Amino acid sequence: MTEAKPKPEHDGADLDSLEPEITTPHEQESDAVQDDMLAALQGENAALVAERDEMRERMMRALAEAENSRKRAEKDRRDAQLYGGSRIARDMLPVYDNLSRALDAATEDTRAAAAGLVEGVELTLRELTNVLNKHGVTRVSPAVGEMFDPHSHQAMFEAPVPGTKAGQIIQVMADGFVLHDQLLRPAQVGVSSTPAG
Repeated sequence: MTEAKPKPEHDGADLDSLEPEITTPHEQESDAVQDDMLAALQGENAALVAERDEMRERMMRALAEAENSRKRAEKDRRDAQLYGGSRIARDMLPVYDNLSRALDAATEDTRAAAAGLVEGVELTLRELTNVLNKHGVTRVSPAVGEMFDPHSHQAMFEAPVPGTKAGQIIQVMADGFVLHDQLLRPAQVGVSSTPAG
C-alpha cells in the first residue's frame, strides 16, 4: 500500500497574486508622467513656500519700519511741543537781562524820584518771568561760593580771591536758563583760581 503524498498547504492567498506583475509600456509611460508631474508639483510647492517666507520676512520688516517711524514721529511731536519755543525763549533772555540790569542800577534816589517807572520795570520783569515759567523756562541762578559746574555755568573770567577755593563762583554776571531739561543758556560767572594752599 502506498502512502498518499501530503498536499502542500496553501495559505489561502490567490495564486494569481503571487505571479510577478507585468506592466505594459503604456502603464510604464503613465507612471513616468505621474512621477514627472509629482516632481514638478513638489518643485512648484518649494518655490511657493520660499516666496511665502520671503514675503513674510518683507512684511515683518515693513511692520517694524512702520512702528519705528511712528515712534520717531511721536518723539518729534513731543520734542516740538516741549522745545519748539526754544528759539523765541532764547531771544527773550536779553530782555530779561536788560530789565534786571535796569533794576540793579536803580539807586534809592532813582527809586524815590521815579517810583512809577521803577515799579513798571519790576512788573514787566515779573510778567516776563511768569510767561517764561509758564512755557517751561526756569532760571538757573548760582550763588556766590558754589562750585563751578561746566554743564550749567560758563566761566567768563578767573581770578585769585583770598578765602576761596579754586573752582568756586566769586561773581554771577548773568543768570542761566533751562527749557524743561534742555540748557538754553549757561549762567555766566566768575570763578576763583586761588591755588590750594
